[in-house]
Amino acid sequence: MHNLSRFSEKPPPHHVFKATLHLLFLFLALLTGCSQTPPVHGYITLDAKGEWKPTVYLVDPKTWDGVAASFVGVVLDSAAIGQDGHFVFEKMPDSPAPTLFELVVQKKAEANYPNRLDNENPGTSNYFPIVYKNGETVCVRGEVAQFQQSLSMKNPTAENAAMMQLRDARQAAFVKHLGQKTEGEHDAAALLDEEKAVLAYKQSIMDFAEQTPHLFPALVAARWVSVEGDYERIPEFIVAQAERWQKEAPQHPWVAQLAAKADRKSLPVLVGDVLPNYPMPLLSGDTMGLHALLKGKKLILLDLWASWCAPCRKENRGTLVPLYEQYSGVGFQVVGYALEASQAPWAAAIEKDGVGRWPHASDLQGDESPLFKELRMTTIPANFLVDEYGKVLAKNLHGEELVKWVEGYFNK
Repeated sequence: MHNLSRFSEKPPPHHVFKATLHLLFLFLALLTGCSQTPPVHGYITLDAKGEWKPTVYLVDPKTWDGVAASFVGVVLDSAAIGQDGHFVFEKMPDSPAPTLFELVVQKKAEANYPNRLDNENPGTSNYFPIVYKNGETVCVRGEVAQFQQSLSMKNPTAENAAMMQLRDARQAAFVKHLGQKTEGEHDAAALLDEEKAVLAYKQSIMDFAEQTPHLFPALVAARWVSVEGDYERIPEFIVAQAERWQKEAPQHPWVAQLAAKADRKSLPVLVGDVLPNYPMPLLSGDTMGLHALLKGKKLILLDLWASWCAPCRKENRGTLVPLYEQYSGVGFQVVGYALEASQAPWAAAIEKDGVGRWPHASDLQGDESPLFKELRMTTIPANFLVDEYGKVLAKNLHGEELVKWVEGYFNK
């Protein structure tokens, strides 16, 4: 009887029903809001020795040149790492378009410099670039002492997944080419091998930049190729990257900054360019335009060297003399230009190395060499392989790599 009487009661007034429904929706909204995932969060395992500060910093590099640059980025926020490793950035800067930030950790000894970025060894590097956009979530895990190497992301966006792939490529290249570097080796062979290893390491990163379809990973790769911003040995790479992204993302301010760095007027002569017809002050006392020295030859090596440069001297005796002996009869020529301040040691080196059989020139102005300024170069050993018109076919090839290239040119 009691149940029947309840069911027979009149329904509540309409306004009471609306108020109840409103309270229910409000409760659900509050509940949903409290359960929303923080935009950037994760877990970082702290070191057992307690050398690292239990803090993650959010750094804005501001510019493309600021990416991976130590003491340049602006610290926007910090988050404490709990005993369980958990950290949270509850609020991120307004980012309607994808924006690159850096998550950074520091040793306690470096805690006064939260924007210090370590690039010496990717295996122990203390930061990681992330791409964030409003409404997205970045969830990471890592170990504080191997932050960059160990960091992983849960359900990353395509750009963040590419960033981890770039990290992996960089780390693998470092281990393969630079990880076994022995301190104290400074003989000529070791210096040439070191340069070759550095270029091989950079090549892996450049290959990634050329293949990735994603802007920010490509821009980070271009910075990781040379954190110092020195592209003298790889100007073709930086020019190609600038030309590519000017077409694909012309409005992005970092692309404009990349293009400024890739200005051909500030970079060394590129493959495909023509060498300037520089007046070459020859050892004989005559002066002859560079292009005149190329006429009648199929392939010319402009060798930039110095008597005091041990790798250059090794190249003279071990590579250039045998190449000249083998191919000079079929159109191969070498033209030497020395970065010298005095004629006596220069002439003595030519005689001792047995390279007097080809033309040699120098302005005898040391590091103030006018030719180096025209070529926009500062380092040796260096070389250009050109045709009889001065068009650059290849450059900066040494040792066995140079031998194989010349052999291939004359045997094709």
